[in-house]
Amino acid sequence: MRKLRMFMMLGCFPMMLSAKEYKEPEKIKLDKDWEFAQVGKGEWLPATVPGTVHQDLIDHEKLPNPFYGKNEEKVQWVENEDWVYKTSFEVTDEQLARGAAVLNFEGLDTYADIYLNGSLLERTDNMFVGYTLPVKEVLRKGENRLQVYFHSPIKQTLSQWETNGFDYPADNDHSDKRVSIYSRKAPYSYGWDWGIRLATSGIWRPVSLVYYDAASIDDYFVRQASVTKDLAKVENRLSVNSIVSAPQKAEVTITYSYKDGEKVTEQKEITLQPGMNEINLPIEIRNPHLWMPNGWGEPALYDFEAQVKVDGKTIASDKKRIGLRTIKVVKEKDDKGESFYFEVNGQPMFAKGANLIPDDALLPNVTAERYRQLMKDVKDANMNMIRVWGGGIYEDDAFYEAADENGILIWQDFIFACTTYPSDPTFLKRVEEEAEYNIKRLRNYASLAMWCGNNEIYEGMRYWGWDKKYTDPGIMEGMKKGYDKLFRELLPRKVKELDADRFYMHGSPYEANWGRPESWKIADSHNWGTWYGQKPFESLDTEIPRFMSEFGFQAFPEMKTIATFASPEDYALESDVMNAHQKASIGNFLIKKTMQLYYKVPEDFDNLVYMSSVLQGVGVRQGLEAHRRNRPYCMGTLYWQLNDSWPVVSWSSIDYYGNWKALHYQAKRAFAPVLIDAIKEGDDLCFYVLSDKLEGDKDATLQLRVMDFNGKVLNKKEVRGEVPANASALYHKESYAGMTENPRNTFLLMTLKNKKGEVLSEDIYYFNYAKDQDLPKTDIRYKVKQMDGKYEVTLSAKQLARDVFIEIPVQGARFSDNFFDLLPGQTKKVVITSDELKKNEKVDIRIRQLSDTN
Repeated sequence: MRKLRMFMMLGCFPMMLSAKEYKEPEKIKLDKDWEFAQVGKGEWLPATVPGTVHQDLIDHEKLPNPFYGKNEEKVQWVENEDWVYKTSFEVTDEQLARGAAVLNFEGLDTYADIYLNGSLLERTDNMFVGYTLPVKEVLRKGENRLQVYFHSPIKQTLSQWETNGFDYPADNDHSDKRVSIYSRKAPYSYGWDWGIRLATSGIWRPVSLVYYDAASIDDYFVRQASVTKDLAKVENRLSVNSIVSAPQKAEVTITYSYKDGEKVTEQKEITLQPGMNEINLPIEIRNPHLWMPNGWGEPALYDFEAQVKVDGKTIASDKKRIGLRTIKVVKEKDDKGESFYFEVNGQPMFAKGANLIPDDALLPNVTAERYRQLMKDVKDANMNMIRVWGGGIYEDDAFYEAADENGILIWQDFIFACTTYPSDPTFLKRVEEEAEYNIKRLRNYASLAMWCGNNEIYEGMRYWGWDKKYTDPGIMEGMKKGYDKLFRELLPRKVKELDADRFYMHGSPYEANWGRPESWKIADSHNWGTWYGQKPFESLDTEIPRFMSEFGFQAFPEMKTIATFASPEDYALESDVMNAHQKASIGNFLIKKTMQLYYKVPEDFDNLVYMSSVLQGVGVRQGLEAHRRNRPYCMGTLYWQLNDSWPVVSWSSIDYYGNWKALHYQAKRAFAPVLIDAIKEGDDLCFYVLSDKLEGDKDATLQLRVMDFNGKVLNKKEVRGEVPANASALYHKESYAGMTENPRNTFLLMTLKNKKGEVLSEDIYYFNYAKDQDLPKTDIRYKVKQMDGKYEVTLSAKQLARDVFIEIPVQGARFSDNFFDLLPGQTKKVVITSDELKKNEKVDIRIRQLSDTN
């Protein structure tokens, strides 16, 4: 639940104002004039709120950039110290005369004592909840002094660690004393196999002071009781807290509208009783505009507003943006095992997307604009789902708003990952408060598709050897009982109580383990065979789950990102600095080992970095296409991972500065609405059409052309067929033997067109691995048209150029395409956009291709 100190005002708080004197609520942001200091030092410095102590220290040059070089080691002392923040604000007689005043802390990280004018308001212990504190009786006319004392998250939990008697299996906690599991604090901040350790403290979300009279709306839930294309039945559920001492007549008004259309109003007369009032105002919307996922139509959003009025004056109001839709998770036993897929507005949806980690190690740096850009990147890659992974945070409202606006479904983990957790009464109480707060905060978002209890804990208990690690059987037995308390009892109970229309699953993966093929037949899977199992990418073609919620492969970020944390003398695979930015124990070894299977491994570092991105993109794409191809047995694929929290070697498809790796472009291709996909099966080359469109195409033509690397057409044919609606199907197959006489210098160009001649999909099939091809040293010609904010680069070549990579030294620039194959005789335009690009300022452009690395 939201931590709220209820107003104990009945009988002791007279109705000081008449209804005619009620005023609109006044909200004041407390984001100015903050200072901070290390406890015991007495050196006060200006602070940024919202913020973190690490960022404030960096801003004052008291801390080196933790992302650079090996500076991670130099900043660890911060987590062991206590820190204090303070500010002051003015209060007038008029404000003191208001009916109530509350102080809202939307996020405190993590153990904080809040003082105002000598009064201890609260001691906090959970990063994932907001705190709403009544302060009317504490406020003074004139200056008011506010102070927040942060205890070290390490020292605060050290006694728990010392008295527990055993270490929890929190291997991602990069410390000898693994205290992270005792705190309701972002797990990734203690380190991960892709993450820096920055165990932060600070006021990480906004603070505000709110004055109001008579009543407040503490919760507004727009519950969608039933939705069809003909009729939406909606319940407007309000929790209204009346602070006056006697009942009073009021009117609740609900107004809704779609875009700039007519506003429709519904009203209800009520009597507000002192204290909390639960109000429900049902409405019906005929022929509603349905919210649709990306690729299926418009993510239609309605604007709802609830107002509480007394004598015609608005005393409280709240607004929500609502997408009307149905989302159902179908998890049913069948003759093959147990299904797992999402059904949206009655249609089965193949989920295409990735796993999200927090977008920064210093969370307040993630602005609403960064969320919008990230969600645009998701949409532009033809995705329709993002999984918010359980080792990070419940993201800011701006993230879910962007998901709603872009038609991206959200799989939401509760924030538990990769280790068992305590289950004592104090811990369970914190989790219950956290669950209530975040379920209420997020349940209105159309994009929110499901709740999941945790990431990989059930799998860990069964298959990761913890039973051998803990020789005392009572420890493992306690962990199993604790798991049930948290994930099979407490969390599903809270979801049922507060968001009963959404699906809940105890953990991900539900049952599967990547080393046990029989388990892949049930619900979702995390397949780490191509990473920890060191299997070739071809294994992804046969190791097919019902739903792939994690799999991936690493790559380096591009050189301009490496240059932000390393010097040229560090540009070596096993340099100390590069190893400090490679958190996976087998990472560099496995990248080179797998690269040798498919490519000639470059000797120089620059080309190796480029080749790693090519390798990651092609390899993960093979899995994405295999999963789509095996629909409806498999109904989703979410690769690991979308983004980075700092500049690092990782599984991400977008690096810390927003640059797309090859994987993001390959995901965009693999997730295209219609895709022609060729795979050798036995003695045949099989051509599949993968379609997520809700309408099929009964008259399509597949053009097949075998060409050499100089562009000469050696063989061609056309095949008429059908593109299915919202399905995958075998379109055509033919004998593989004899398709080409020289696989070293030929390729197959596949072009799928509709009856109007429009290209639905075009792709290339290579008969050999790149290492076994005679790739030409192609002369790529290009010209650049410069404009403010945009460059147009037009490329052409007489011969094939594979994996063309256009580089510019501008972080976060967006390319309409990159890491593509340029066909012989083809002219291709690539648009590069960035605010840093200027018409009259030349930016260096570098173009490379695969044959440059040999």
